Amino acid sequence: MRILLVEDDRRVSAVMLSMLQRRGYDVEHAATATAALEAAPCDLVLLDLNLPDGDGVDVCRTLRARNENLGIIAVTARGEERDKVTGLRVGADDYVVKPFSMAELQARIEALLRRTARQAPAREVAEIGPLRIDHAARTVHVDDAPVTLTRKEFDVLASLARQPGVALSRERILLDVWQTTWSGKHTLEVHVASLRAKLGRPELVETVRGVGYRLRS
Repeated sequence: MRILLVEDDRRVSAVMLSMLQRRGYDVEHAATATAALEAAPCDLVLLDLNLPDGDGVDVCRTLRARNENLGIIAVTARGEERDKVTGLRVGADDYVVKPFSMAELQARIEALLRRTARQAPAREVAEIGPLRIDHAARTVHVDDAPVTLTRKEFDVLASLARQPGVALSRERILLDVWQTTWSGKHTLEVHVASLRAKLGRPELVETVRGVGYRLRS
């Protein structure tokens, strides 16, 4: 998952970069409108609307015109209702007003990713390293050997496989698999331990300290 962070405030951008990278995201930083429009393609944009060389609203409009499936979250000090309406109308999927907590921003990122994941169905067959996951048939092979998983174990693996290499929070996996952010003490940990044992390659499902889990790509 590649994120473009468009923010000209060095202090704010440093905090956001640190948080996003700890979550396992690949982040590119742009401090100006020009740099944002010249940046490499990404999956999601966190866009400040107050930029030194242009209006972030125009940047948002241009990015949306280029890619209708791109996730865009406006992160700005503009808190008036008319600013929010304008931002959403020109293409932002969500709107966060400064100051904000990192927990809130992370929750909004995850909510947007859930929506886009539902809109874009997973490939029927995904091959990730030695793993071969057939989503339609709900079968898993490791090094061409079949692996028998329970329904929930498969769902946990499928959740991680949607974004290989990206750290997913415990809360997000619980929401994907159990449709709640709480499902009993250690429920997810027990399923991950069983999944690792059955795959026979425990290093494929990595623990990301303080975050959750990541499928090794």
